[in-house]
Amino acid sequence: MVALITGGSSGMGLEYARQLAEKGYDLVLVSNREEELSGAVAGLSEAFPVQVEGHFQDLALPSSADELFAWCQGRDLVPDVLVNNAGMFFFKELTSADLGRVQTMLNLHVGTVTRLSILFGEAMKQRGSGYILIVSSMAARIPAPGITIYSATKAYLRSFGRSLSYELRPYGVGVTTVCPAAIATPLYRLKPSLMDLGVKVRLIHTPAWLVRRALRAMFRRRRVVSPSFMNVWLPPLVALLPGPLEQWLWKRFSSSK
Repeated sequence: MVALITGGSSGMGLEYARQLAEKGYDLVLVSNREEELSGAVAGLSEAFPVQVEGHFQDLALPSSADELFAWCQGRDLVPDVLVNNAGMFFFKELTSADLGRVQTMLNLHVGTVTRLSILFGEAMKQRGSGYILIVSSMAARIPAPGITIYSATKAYLRSFGRSLSYELRPYGVGVTTVCPAAIATPLYRLKPSLMDLGVKVRLIHTPAWLVRRALRAMFRRRRVVSPSFMNVWLPPLVALLPGPLEQWLWKRFSSSK
Protein backbone atom coordinates (compact mmCIF):
# COMPACT_ATOMS: atom_id res chain seq x y z
CA MET A 1 0.00 0.00 0.00
CA VAL A 2 1.30 3.45 -0.96
CA ALA A 3 0.22 6.94 0.09
CA LEU A 4 1.26 10.05 -1.85
CA ILE A 5 1.13 13.23 0.22
CA THR A 6 1.63 16.70 -1.23
CA GLY A 7 3.13 19.25 1.14
CA GLY A 8 4.32 16.23 3.10
CA SER A 9 7.50 17.64 4.65
CA SER A 10 5.94 19.65 7.49
CA GLY A 11 2.78 20.59 9.37
CA MET A 12 -0.36 18.64 8.60
CA GLY A 13 1.29 16.91 5.64
CA LEU A 14 3.97 15.41 7.86
CA GLU A 15 1.31 14.33 10.34
CA TYR A 16 -0.65 12.60 7.55
CA ALA A 17 2.59 10.81 6.68
CA ARG A 18 3.17 9.70 10.29
CA GLN A 19 -0.33 8.36 10.79
CA LEU A 20 -0.43 6.58 7.43
CA ALA A 21 2.98 5.04 8.16
CA GLU A 22 1.53 3.74 11.43
CA LYS A 23 -1.11 1.99 9.32
CA GLY A 24 1.60 0.34 7.23
CA TYR A 25 1.55 2.56 4.14
CA ASP A 26 4.73 3.20 2.18
CA LEU A 27 5.08 6.93 1.61
CA VAL A 28 5.84 9.32 -1.22
CA LEU A 29 6.25 12.87 0.10
CA VAL A 30 6.13 15.78 -2.33
CA SER A 31 7.43 19.19 -1.28
CA ASN A 32 9.14 22.31 -2.64
CA ARG A 33 11.36 22.55 0.45
CA GLU A 34 14.28 20.30 -0.31
CA GLU A 35 16.17 20.36 2.97
CA GLU A 36 13.00 19.98 5.02
CA LEU A 37 11.91 17.13 2.76
CA SER A 38 15.17 15.25 3.27
CA GLY A 39 14.79 15.58 7.02
CA ALA A 40 11.21 14.31 6.93
CA VAL A 41 12.18 11.29 4.82
CA ALA A 42 15.06 10.42 7.16
CA GLY A 43 12.95 10.83 10.29
CA LEU A 44 10.04 8.75 9.02
CA SER A 45 12.34 6.04 7.68
CA GLU A 46 13.93 5.74 11.08
CA ALA A 47 10.65 5.79 12.99
CA PHE A 48 8.58 3.36 10.90
CA PRO A 49 9.25 0.05 9.06
CA VAL A 50 7.96 1.37 5.72
CA GLN A 51 9.51 2.65 2.50
CA VAL A 52 9.69 6.46 2.36
CA GLU A 53 10.59 8.41 -0.77
CA GLY A 54 10.79 12.15 -1.21
CA HIS A 55 10.09 14.01 -4.44
CA PHE A 56 11.24 17.62 -4.62
CA GLN A 57 8.84 19.63 -6.80
CA ASP A 58 7.08 22.98 -6.94
CA LEU A 59 3.36 22.18 -7.22
CA ALA A 60 2.30 25.76 -7.96
CA LEU A 61 3.10 25.66 -11.70
CA PRO A 62 0.49 24.99 -14.39
CA SER A 63 2.31 21.81 -15.46
CA SER A 64 2.97 20.49 -11.94
CA ALA A 65 0.19 17.90 -11.73
CA ASP A 66 0.97 16.38 -15.10
CA GLU A 67 4.68 16.22 -14.28
CA LEU A 68 4.05 14.53 -10.93
CA PHE A 69 1.67 12.03 -12.50
CA ALA A 70 4.22 11.24 -15.22
CA TRP A 71 6.92 10.79 -12.55
CA CYS A 72 4.71 8.26 -10.77
CA GLN A 73 3.88 6.48 -14.03
CA GLY A 74 7.60 6.13 -14.70
CA ARG A 75 7.81 4.14 -11.47
CA ASP A 76 4.62 2.11 -12.13
CA LEU A 77 3.19 3.84 -9.08
CA VAL A 78 -0.56 4.20 -8.56
CA PRO A 79 -1.04 5.38 -4.98
CA ASP A 80 -3.70 3.70 -2.89
CA VAL A 81 -4.13 7.04 -1.09
CA LEU A 82 -3.66 10.54 -2.50
CA VAL A 83 -3.59 13.35 0.07
CA ASN A 84 -3.95 16.77 -1.58
CA ASN A 85 -2.52 18.76 1.32
CA ALA A 86 -0.12 21.33 -0.17
CA GLY A 87 -1.28 24.88 0.41
CA MET A 88 -0.34 28.47 1.11
CA PHE A 89 -1.82 31.43 2.96
CA PHE A 90 -1.54 35.19 3.05
CA PHE A 91 -3.70 37.83 4.73
CA LYS A 92 -3.90 41.33 3.27
CA GLU A 93 -5.90 43.71 1.12
CA LEU A 94 -5.32 42.82 -2.52
CA THR A 95 -3.49 45.14 -4.91
CA SER A 96 -1.93 44.69 -8.32
CA ALA A 97 1.37 43.97 -6.57
CA ASP A 98 -0.18 40.72 -5.28
CA LEU A 99 -1.12 39.28 -8.66
CA GLY A 100 1.86 36.94 -8.65
CA ARG A 101 0.91 35.46 -5.28
CA VAL A 102 -2.72 35.29 -6.34
CA GLN A 103 -1.85 33.24 -9.41
CA THR A 104 0.42 30.97 -7.38
CA MET A 105 -2.42 30.26 -4.94
CA LEU A 106 -4.88 29.63 -7.77
CA ASN A 107 -2.44 27.21 -9.39
CA LEU A 108 -1.66 25.39 -6.14
CA HIS A 109 -5.13 25.18 -4.60
CA VAL A 110 -7.26 24.89 -7.73
CA GLY A 111 -5.32 23.81 -10.81
CA THR A 112 -2.95 21.29 -9.28
CA VAL A 113 -5.47 19.66 -6.95
CA THR A 114 -8.05 19.39 -9.74
CA ARG A 115 -5.66 17.77 -12.19
CA LEU A 116 -4.05 15.45 -9.62
CA SER A 117 -7.47 14.25 -8.46
CA ILE A 118 -8.63 13.58 -12.01
CA LEU A 119 -5.39 11.93 -13.17
CA PHE A 120 -4.91 9.69 -10.14
CA GLY A 121 -8.66 9.20 -9.81
CA GLU A 122 -8.78 7.76 -13.33
CA ALA A 123 -5.96 5.35 -12.50
CA MET A 124 -7.74 4.34 -9.29
CA LYS A 125 -10.97 3.80 -11.26
CA GLN A 126 -9.20 1.37 -13.56
CA ARG A 127 -7.88 -0.53 -10.55
CA GLY A 128 -11.25 -0.41 -8.77
CA SER A 129 -10.03 1.02 -5.46
CA GLY A 130 -8.40 4.02 -3.83
CA TYR A 131 -8.87 7.05 -1.61
CA ILE A 132 -8.45 10.75 -2.38
CA LEU A 133 -8.32 13.27 0.46
CA ILE A 134 -8.69 16.97 -0.36
CA VAL A 135 -7.80 19.56 2.27
CA SER A 136 -10.19 22.51 2.16
CA SER A 137 -10.86 24.79 5.14
CA MET A 138 -13.56 26.26 7.35
CA ALA A 139 -12.74 29.44 5.41
CA ALA A 140 -14.62 27.87 2.47
CA ARG A 141 -17.78 29.03 4.29
CA ILE A 142 -16.41 32.43 5.37
CA PRO A 143 -15.75 34.76 2.42
CA ALA A 144 -14.04 37.69 4.07
CA PRO A 145 -11.70 40.58 3.28
CA GLY A 146 -8.04 39.81 3.81
CA ILE A 147 -8.48 36.15 2.85
CA THR A 148 -10.28 36.87 -0.41
CA ILE A 149 -8.42 34.38 -2.60
CA TYR A 150 -7.80 31.82 0.15
CA SER A 151 -11.47 31.45 1.09
CA ALA A 152 -12.55 31.39 -2.57
CA THR A 153 -10.11 28.62 -3.50
CA LYS A 154 -11.06 26.59 -0.44
CA ALA A 155 -14.75 26.97 -1.36
CA TYR A 156 -13.90 25.61 -4.80
CA LEU A 157 -12.14 22.61 -3.24
CA ARG A 158 -15.10 21.84 -0.99
CA SER A 159 -17.50 21.91 -3.94
CA PHE A 160 -15.16 20.04 -6.30
CA GLY A 161 -14.36 17.28 -3.80
CA ARG A 162 -17.97 16.68 -2.84
CA SER A 163 -19.08 16.46 -6.47
CA LEU A 164 -16.15 14.25 -7.49
CA SER A 165 -16.99 11.81 -4.70
CA TYR A 166 -20.32 11.01 -6.38
CA GLU A 167 -18.59 10.39 -9.71
CA LEU A 168 -15.88 8.09 -8.36
CA ARG A 169 -17.69 6.12 -5.63
CA PRO A 170 -19.37 3.69 -8.10
CA TYR A 171 -15.86 2.66 -9.21
CA GLY A 172 -14.67 1.87 -5.67
CA VAL A 173 -12.82 5.17 -5.18
CA GLY A 174 -13.56 7.32 -2.13
CA VAL A 175 -13.15 11.11 -2.19
CA THR A 176 -13.23 12.96 1.13
CA THR A 177 -12.88 16.71 1.60
CA VAL A 178 -11.78 17.86 5.05
CA CYS A 179 -12.54 21.42 6.20
CA PRO A 180 -10.34 22.14 9.23
CA ALA A 181 -10.88 25.07 11.55
CA ALA A 182 -7.76 26.62 13.10
CA ILE A 183 -4.84 24.16 13.27
CA ALA A 184 -1.49 24.70 14.99
CA THR A 185 0.81 24.77 11.96
CA PRO A 186 3.31 27.36 10.61
CA LEU A 187 0.88 28.17 7.77
CA TYR A 188 -0.75 31.05 9.67
CA ARG A 189 2.51 32.47 11.08
CA LEU A 190 1.10 33.15 14.54
CA LYS A 191 3.39 34.01 17.43
CA PRO A 192 4.21 30.87 19.48
CA SER A 193 2.57 32.40 22.56
CA LEU A 194 -0.70 33.01 20.71
CA MET A 195 -0.56 29.53 19.18
CA ASP A 196 -0.07 27.93 22.60
CA LEU A 197 -2.92 29.95 24.08
CA GLY A 198 -5.22 28.96 21.21
CA VAL A 199 -4.44 25.28 21.73
CA LYS A 200 -4.99 25.53 25.50
CA VAL A 201 -8.46 27.04 25.10
CA ARG A 202 -9.21 24.70 22.17
CA LEU A 203 -9.79 27.42 19.60
CA ILE A 204 -6.83 25.89 17.79
CA HIS A 205 -6.32 22.12 17.44
CA THR A 206 -3.15 20.11 16.89
CA PRO A 207 -2.33 18.50 13.54
CA ALA A 208 -2.51 15.04 15.18
CA TRP A 209 -6.07 15.72 16.36
CA LEU A 210 -7.18 16.87 12.93
CA VAL A 211 -5.45 14.14 10.93
CA ARG A 212 -6.92 11.33 13.05
CA ARG A 213 -10.41 12.57 12.29
CA ALA A 214 -9.69 13.24 8.63
CA LEU A 215 -8.26 9.77 7.98
CA ARG A 216 -11.06 8.08 9.89
CA ALA A 217 -13.58 9.92 7.68
CA MET A 218 -11.60 9.07 4.54
CA PHE A 219 -11.50 5.34 5.25
CA ARG A 220 -15.24 5.47 5.98
CA ARG A 221 -15.69 7.18 2.58
CA ARG A 222 -17.41 10.23 4.02
CA ARG A 223 -17.76 12.98 1.46
CA VAL A 224 -17.14 16.07 3.59
CA VAL A 225 -15.91 16.29 7.18
CA SER A 226 -15.69 19.48 9.25
CA PRO A 227 -13.96 18.71 12.57
CA SER A 228 -14.10 21.15 15.51
CA PHE A 229 -17.05 22.79 17.20
CA MET A 230 -15.85 26.08 15.69
CA ASN A 231 -17.08 24.76 12.33
CA VAL A 232 -20.58 24.63 13.84
CA TRP A 233 -20.90 28.14 15.25
CA LEU A 234 -18.43 30.47 13.51
CA PRO A 235 -19.53 30.37 9.82
CA PRO A 236 -23.24 30.95 10.67
CA LEU A 237 -22.24 33.73 13.08
CA VAL A 238 -20.14 35.48 10.43
CA ALA A 239 -22.97 35.07 7.92
CA LEU A 240 -25.27 37.00 10.26
CA LEU A 241 -23.00 40.06 10.27
CA PRO A 242 -24.65 42.97 8.41
CA GLY A 243 -22.63 44.13 5.41
CA PRO A 244 -22.01 47.62 6.80
CA LEU A 245 -20.72 46.16 10.07
CA GLU A 246 -18.36 43.80 8.24
CA GLN A 247 -17.14 46.76 6.14
CA TRP A 248 -16.57 48.84 9.29
CA LEU A 249 -14.70 46.01 11.03
CA TRP A 250 -12.42 45.55 8.03
CA LYS A 251 -11.76 49.30 7.80
CA ARG A 252 -10.87 49.47 11.48
CA PHE A 253 -8.65 46.38 11.29
CA SER A 254 -6.82 47.35 8.09
CA SER A 255 -6.22 50.92 9.26
CA SER A 256 -4.69 49.70 12.55
CA LYS A 257 -2.05 47.50 10.88
